[in-house]
Amino acid sequence: MSENIDKIINELHIYEKKLLKSVETNENKNPEEIAKEARMDVKSVMSAAGSLASKKIIQVNKIVDDTVSLTKDGERYAKGGLPERKVLSALFTQKKIPMKDLAIKSGIDNKDTKIAIGWLVRKKWAKIDKGTINLTEFGEKSVNKEGNDEKLLELLLQKGRIKTNDLDDDLLKGLDNLTNRKNLIEINNKTLHKFKILDNGLAILEKGFDIKEEVTQLTSKQLKDGSWKNLKYRPYDINAEYPEFFPGKGHPLRKIIEEVREVFLNLGFTESNGPILESAFWNFDSLFQPQDHAAREMQDTFYIKNPNNSNLPEKDLVEKIANTHENGGNTNSEGWNYKWSEEIAKQSVLRTHTTGISTRFLKDNKPPLKMFSVGRVFRRETITYKHLPEFHQVEGIVAAEDINYQNLLGVLKEFYKKLGFEVRFRPAYFPYTYLSTECEVYLEEKESWIELGGSGMFRPEVLEPLGVNVPVLAFGLGIERLAMIRYDISDIRMLYKSDIKWLRDIPISNGIKLD
Repeated sequence: MSENIDKIINELHIYEKKLLKSVETNENKNPEEIAKEARMDVKSVMSAAGSLASKKIIQVNKIVDDTVSLTKDGERYAKGGLPERKVLSALFTQKKIPMKDLAIKSGIDNKDTKIAIGWLVRKKWAKIDKGTINLTEFGEKSVNKEGNDEKLLELLLQKGRIKTNDLDDDLLKGLDNLTNRKNLIEINNKTLHKFKILDNGLAILEKGFDIKEEVTQLTSKQLKDGSWKNLKYRPYDINAEYPEFFPGKGHPLRKIIEEVREVFLNLGFTESNGPILESAFWNFDSLFQPQDHAAREMQDTFYIKNPNNSNLPEKDLVEKIANTHENGGNTNSEGWNYKWSEEIAKQSVLRTHTTGISTRFLKDNKPPLKMFSVGRVFRRETITYKHLPEFHQVEGIVAAEDINYQNLLGVLKEFYKKLGFEVRFRPAYFPYTYLSTECEVYLEEKESWIELGGSGMFRPEVLEPLGVNVPVLAFGLGIERLAMIRYDISDIRMLYKSDIKWLRDIPISNGIKLD
C-alpha cells in the first residue's frame, strides 16, 4: 500500500497537490477561495478536482443554489394584485361580465385583459360562454383565499431575493405558476462545488508530499547548461483515463463513392458525367428500349412538367435511332416494329440510370476508350428497408477492337478484386446488352453469394446509330448496395439517417483494396 501511495503522489500534478492541501485545512472552501489561496485560476482548480475525483482521492459535490427575485412587472403585480384577482373581485359582485367590458368593470389595463382571462380559466375561477365571463363556484370560494403564487409575490416583495431551496411545497407550486408567466420573476441559477477528502486522499495527506514546480518541457538552454539534471519531473500514468474524441471524417456513403472512383482511375478509366434532368431520348431510346416498355410507365419513372420537353440531338442521329426502333436500321435486326414517336422521345425525366451518360460518351468519343460515371438516379420506388426513390449508381464501359465477352469477365474480376471481393457470374437479361451477366460476390461472414451488379456487351442496336463499329462492354452496380454490404447494415435508410452514434462508430477505412 505504501509503494502504491508513493506512486500516486509522484504522479500527482502540482495543481492537484495544491488543491488537496487547501481542502485539508478547510473542506468548506469553494473553488474561488482555493484559486485565490493557491494562486491558480478557477478553471485549473476545477480541472484538478476532476482529476482527483477520477482517482477517488476526493469527492466533488455539486450544490444547486438558485435564487428568485421580482422583475419590474412582478413588483407591480405584487403591489397592485394580479389581473385575474381584480377580475375575480369584480365577478364576485356582478357574477358575470361581458368580455368587451372587462377592463372597465374590473379596473385593469386593456393590455392585461387577455392575461386575466387566460388565468381565470386556468385557475377555474371563471368560464367563458358566448362572449361573457361567468363566475364559477370554485371562483366564489377563492375570492378571499390567497393563491400560492400571490403568497410568493408578497414574500418576494418583502425580502427581495429568496433561495428556491428555502421554499416550502406550497410556495414551490406558486413558483411553477409564476415561471409560466412572462417576465414576472427572475431565477438566478448558481451551482456550488464542495470537495470532500476520501480515504485515499487522507492516506496521501498522512504520508505527506512537497509542492515543487515540475517541468513538462525542456528548453535547449537547459539541455546545454546541464540544469535539466536538477529539475523535478512528474511521472506519467499510462493507465490514466483519457477523454473520448471523435475526429472529423467523410460520410461513409461519400467515402465509398470516392474510393470506387479511385478504383476506376487506377484502372485507367476516364470519368464522365451528365445531367440529372434527362430526355427520354437519351435515357431510354438511345439504349434501344421500346417506347411502350413497362419501365417507362409513370409508376417507374419521374416525368417532369417544367420543362415538359427536352431538346433532341442532331436530326441525323434521331433518324438513325428511330429507324433502329422501327425496323432495325442497318443492324440486321427487325427492330420493335412500331411507329417511333419523336414527342415521346422529347419527354423530360429524372434519369433512371446513368447509362445515358455512356451512350452520350460513345457518340462524342472514338474508341479505344475506357469510361466510368458515378451519379444519383431516380425511380418511383416505395421507401422500404431495401428501396429508395433516389440512389447512386456507378458504371463503366470499355470499347476497343477485338474485345469480347471473355474480356468483360476479366475486367469484372479485376474490378471486384480491387473492391476486395471474390466474384462469380451467372446469365442474366438486360434490355440493351447481349450477352448479359449478373455478378455475385461471396461474403464469408454470411457464407453466401450476393448479387451486386449487372453487365454485358452493348447490343448492335445501341452502337450502330452512335457510329460505333467496335464491341463495347458495360458493367455497373448500385453504390448503396455496396455500402450495405461493406458496413453490414440491413436497412438502406440508415445511410441517410443522422444517427451520430452510427456515424462515429463506422471505421475510417472500409477495406477497399487499391494496391
